[in-house]
Amino acid sequence: MEQYTFNKIAKDSEIPYELLLLADETVEAINQYIFKCDIYLLHDGTENIAVMALYKNSDTELEIKNIAVIESYRSKGIGSILIHKAKEIAANNQYEILSVGTSDTGFQQIRFYEKNGFMKTRIRKDFFIENYPTPIYENGLQMRDMIILEYTLI
Repeated sequence: MEQYTFNKIAKDSEIPYELLLLADETVEAINQYIFKCDIYLLHDGTENIAVMALYKNSDTELEIKNIAVIESYRSKGIGSILIHKAKEIAANNQYEILSVGTSDTGFQQIRFYEKNGFMKTRIRKDFFIENYPTPIYENGLQMRDMIILEYTLI
């Protein structure tokens, strides 16, 4: 991590939509949650290479609303660095659970979260049908349900 800097951006900073859009479909979808999130950037000394948005669901649960890594840095452990940082932030603020939601068609994302200690806990039926104006496809399948995964901190 020595070659990277990890910082929370100020509330009045410009929102890094270009990075957030790597993990969410539209600016409108991002705007549904981003103004209530703490946003963190990972920088390599030259450019921002990753983003993470964390949202307080309750006094006991912190949710990863968005996590994205630029293409040239994928498959290099950057996502796991962000997950580690999210776990640290959650633990330091006495949260009991760190949660994340992803599409039922996001097989790679589900494996990534499970590899990082998350477990599937529930399904939000028809989330992507009800919350997006047009169908979204991933891995050749229409996204329908959101899979919720959780990491228990206590």
